[in-house]
Amino acid sequence: MGEAAKMNAALAVGTRDMANAIRALAMDAVQKANCGHPGMPMGMADVATVLFSEALKFDPADPAWPDRDRFVLSAGHGSMLLYSLLYLTGYPGMDIGELERFRQLGSKTAGHPEYGHAPGIETTTWPLGQGIGNAVGMALAERLLNARLGDDLVDHHTYCLAGDGCLMEGISQEAISLAGHLKLGKLIVLWDDNSISIDGPTSLAVSDDQVKRFEASGWNTIRVDGHDAKAISAALKKARADSSAPWLIACKTVIGYGAPTKAGKSSTHGEPLGVDEIKGAREKLGWDAAPFEIPAPVLDAWRALGALGAKENAAWKKRLAKAPTAAKAAFESPVAASRAQAIAEAIMAAKAQFAADTAKRATRVWSQLTLEHLVPAVPELLGGSADLTPSNGTRTKHHKAVEPGNFAGDYIHYGVREHGMAAAMNGIALHGGFIPYGATFLVFTDYCRPSIRLSALMHQRVVYVMTHDSIGLGEDGPTHQPIEHLAALRAIPNLAVVRPADALETAEAWEIALANPTRPTLFALSRQAVPTVLRTGTDTENLTAKGGYLVSGGAKRAVTLIATGSEVGLVAEAAAALAKEGISAAVVSLPSFELFRAQPQPYRDEVLGSAPRIAVEAAVAQGWHEWLRPGDRFIGLSDFGVSAPGPKVFEHFGLTADKVADAARAIVKG
Repeated sequence: MGEAAKMNAALAVGTRDMANAIRALAMDAVQKANCGHPGMPMGMADVATVLFSEALKFDPADPAWPDRDRFVLSAGHGSMLLYSLLYLTGYPGMDIGELERFRQLGSKTAGHPEYGHAPGIETTTWPLGQGIGNAVGMALAERLLNARLGDDLVDHHTYCLAGDGCLMEGISQEAISLAGHLKLGKLIVLWDDNSISIDGPTSLAVSDDQVKRFEASGWNTIRVDGHDAKAISAALKKARADSSAPWLIACKTVIGYGAPTKAGKSSTHGEPLGVDEIKGAREKLGWDAAPFEIPAPVLDAWRALGALGAKENAAWKKRLAKAPTAAKAAFESPVAASRAQAIAEAIMAAKAQFAADTAKRATRVWSQLTLEHLVPAVPELLGGSADLTPSNGTRTKHHKAVEPGNFAGDYIHYGVREHGMAAAMNGIALHGGFIPYGATFLVFTDYCRPSIRLSALMHQRVVYVMTHDSIGLGEDGPTHQPIEHLAALRAIPNLAVVRPADALETAEAWEIALANPTRPTLFALSRQAVPTVLRTGTDTENLTAKGGYLVSGGAKRAVTLIATGSEVGLVAEAAAALAKEGISAAVVSLPSFELFRAQPQPYRDEVLGSAPRIAVEAAVAQGWHEWLRPGDRFIGLSDFGVSAPGPKVFEHFGLTADKVADAARAIVKG
């Protein structure tokens, strides 16, 4: 069948039959798995059909096409909507067998969409609301790249399907507020306004006028019947034509649409419909195909729509072929290969400068001084802070702020929106073209944690610059002094937590973060001053990349003093005092548990040695058992901090060189 004939066949099938294909697949997959969420896919099938057939720019034959529209399913529990669409439009790997294996071990169709499981899944969506934050980041990245490369190469929309739960989550307000402020006009949120939650009607817990809420944040809004294809089509056309501000299309739907006795009820949200209800739904919808069977005319219609994007993709590739070399490189990788040498040179220049500097400065300051070298060398670095720029040290003299409607800059003022910042950075990284870094205080990683976890789960290169890393921040007191946060962050798989001890380790931490495109990195940076250089060896090798190394001392040692961050300088003082008494103490800096764990066992044994060990960190002991044996000792915290000048707080908790030396004497004698 020719292209014209296929298109005519698609038009003949009609939107309702195409939408019913989604409903049928969702019902069947959830029923076979005996768990899942059929209600949202059934309710939003009409909206999704119009979106994919009339608005969305995509090419299943080239799922990673850089100028494709992004579709984010923020209501990730309704994953069968996305899986059905990927199968129907012909994405590779998403065959009917994968739908039949919904939620089963090893399938591409996990309970919630998982980035990397299958082409066409743009992001991992859970907890609720994270997808909205991701979509804001994607839309922001599109505008930033457009400002650099122009309409010929970057001109696409970001669509986000959100549910009532997404809008109840607090992160949604941070995200929509930021999007409205920045005037991200290529962002369109489709709200599944079905008024149902797990507990029952949403009126049990919420009475907000969501449309007015979006309007108050500077969004354009429109309400439509989510089962009226013409109304949905008109709303999408209006939103696409006006990019003055982001758009909310409130789609009034019936959850579980088509189910004869359960439609509109909370029981359709997260439970299989049951054999009898599915039979009744098939009759009501006029769908007589067997489970997991799509009539040929309907499948052909969907596949014809999936093929339409190939022509636009080919035209884009022709424009790219004529583009300047730098523009082409922007699409080859988030950071072009040529940047690797530039990064290495920038780090070496920073380390040379620091080695000649005798001043004591906080690692947050050493980080900012490192960025002064990196930002001009790596234009893809996109900085930001959650309203703590002066404290975090994340903006350099090279930066230009991103402003509402003006996307020529490379620094984002996220405002006091830690949740939204972290989720947006995930979206920026997923979109491609940038390496995002954002900052706040380490204690506020509690607000960022869901996004940090998703960065690690999705293997995204996001850099979290977290300052004020311990009780050393002093007077702000226990509310601001993170004591358990390092342990909590170190528990996240695939997250590199780096707490540098001096200027060189801080510069090397940045090199580590930029070198790995499949892992997020989190810096724990001090407010208190640290020495410029602690180590006695060469300054050219990146010792921080090993996760741990000998700062001083060697094989012949009576005790090993292990520390991170500012406490490395403290134990170095203790070692010097012990040396005067003839006690040989090796000093080990352990800036990253994760990186040290990845080293060969012989190297770790050599660094830690066989002598008694004392670990020192201004944090709780959890996690340190990995490096300590029975009889070794940990000096740190077991309770919250206090409000006082930083040095006084350290003294109050016994984190001093004298106390460490006393502990070393006792353990050596013992």
